[in-house]
Amino acid sequence: MKLFQFFKYGKAEVKDEEPLITTDSGKDIFDKIQQEFISKATANAEKIVRAFNSKYDGAFDYSIRSLNVLDSLIEDFSDFADLSDNEIIDDFCAQTGSYILEVARRTYGGVYFWEDSLEQPLLKTGLPNFEISILTFGKVKNRIVNGDEDNIPYFFKGYSERVRNAKNGEVVTFV
Repeated sequence: MKLFQFFKYGKAEVKDEEPLITTDSGKDIFDKIQQEFISKATANAEKIVRAFNSKYDGAFDYSIRSLNVLDSLIEDFSDFADLSDNEIIDDFCAQTGSYILEVARRTYGGVYFWEDSLEQPLLKTGLPNFEISILTFGKVKNRIVNGDEDNIPYFFKGYSERVRNAKNGEVVTFV
């Protein structure tokens, strides 16, 4: 099962014996979905933390500076990407991409959505005043393929600056 696959409700059959979700308001279901997104993103990001935190002296602390270490990890992985199958590469991209999303959410806040066309989560920051969004799975894959020209700290710096300097009504997506 792919990461966040359970958010694609259209593919699941609803059985008669399943209980109906009852909520007091639409906000309750939205909050529940957000908690599920956060839980999935954190669980996926924690795979990277558990696997590599000791090798990198505890650097994976969800801080912006930890993205420098994450970028080094991605560069190391790229040396072996030719020997890996697509499933391993996709899992690595999802795990490291989830880590980047969690750094963004923990630093600037935001709300998760599912981007159907790219089959990955999207974090929107600044709602309702502005909407600065970030997609990361493809960016990690580009970093593996293209090398330093798709540097993660540089990418995140652009996102951070845009969030800090956003104007009311501004809509931007970092891919």
